[in-house]
Amino acid sequence: MSQSVLLNIARESIQEVLQAQQSINRDELLESYPLLGEIMATQITLYLNGKPRGTSVSKSPEHTLLEDIISNAKRAAFQDPDFIPISTSEYLHTAIELILFTADGPISHRDDSILKEP
Repeated sequence: MSQSVLLNIARESIQEVLQAQQSINRDELLESYPLLGEIMATQITLYLNGKPRGTSVSKSPEHTLLEDIISNAKRAAFQDPDFIPISTSEYLHTAIELILFTADGPISHRDDSILKEP
């Protein structure tokens, strides 16, 4: 499974809240990518203009990789106590870093913002 699939899940999770509609087809993702059904902890950090804009980390692996990415992305964007909930305009300029806590050690993936700075 490519890192773009994982980062896309994180992005879509935030978009679900901003657009107030569910768009992630969990069953389809789990069928296409069985690894998403594995129990794994993650960390999501959002960056705006290169600075942290929200973060959420799982304390221990208790949920499937799919559910952990979804919940951490939403918490990083809307429930980090250090920041107000992210706005749509901020989201469009936000980069996302996803860290998977695997048995072999952490694996980090990063996605640039949707809209590039001029």
